[in-house]
Parts: sequence; structure tokens; C-alpha cells
Amino acid sequence: MTRRIIGVGNRYVPEDSAGPRVIDLLARQALPDGVEAIDGGLAGLDLLRFMEGARRVILVDTVTGFARPGEIVVLRPEELSACSAARHDHAAGLTYLLKVLPAVLDGDLPRIRIVGLERPLPDDRLSEAAAVALALATDPAL
Repeated sequence: MTRRIIGVGNRYVPEDSAGPRVIDLLARQALPDGVEAIDGGLAGLDLLRFMEGARRVILVDTVTGFARPGEIVVLRPEELSACSAARHDHAAGLTYLLKVLPAVLDGDLPRIRIVGLERPLPDDRLSEAAAVALALATDPAL
């Protein structure tokens, strides 16, 4: 079973760097068999290649408006997609990808969860976010 944790964001912009920084933490540890940690950066629709063939995908990203500042939230794709504007350009980002995924992905859709770190990013919560992402990736109930 292929399970992927994909960090999304711009590591060079501190307020958008949660995803890549969590992947950096996961890369320093031994991951369970079948779990991959991937820095998705600003790939947008190019993230499709990491979703194909995966049974489960955990996306880690910075979020705004879901919790109190510094909190970690776990979202379903439809919860994140419902908050997006109807954009079809580079700024559409992850929410657009999640909306179009069923129409463009070959094969079965992976089970997806989003681990969001509410802005502003607290450095001391990155390890916790990595643990949450890893727990979701290996949870047999998901």
C-alpha cells in the first residue's frame, strides 16, 4: 500500500513554509514501510503525479481561517475545497487541485486528508504536525 505525505508550500516564504518544513522533519527519521515523504513545494497540478497509484495521501500545508493562530487542524478535501474561490490559475493552488482531482486522476482516488497549520506558523508545532501526518498515513481506519 503506497501512502504519501506531501508537504505543500514555499520554503522561502516563512508564512507559507509549513509543508516543506514538516517534510524536512520526516526525512530525518525512518518511516514505516510503504510511507513516502515528498516535498511538493509549489507544484500545483503537478502534484497529480504523486497522487496516482497512492492509496492514501496526507497533504501538509499552511491554512488560514480554520482554527486559532498556531493550531493544527485535520481537514477533508471537501472542507478545504468549499472555501476556495472559483479560480483557474496558479493562485488556485491546492484547493483547485482537490476540486478537479476526480475528473483528471487515472485510477482510484486516494483517501486524502489535509494537515493544516493555522497562520502564523509556530515553529514549536512543526514536530506535532509531522506526528499527526504520520499517524494519519498509517491509521488503518482512514
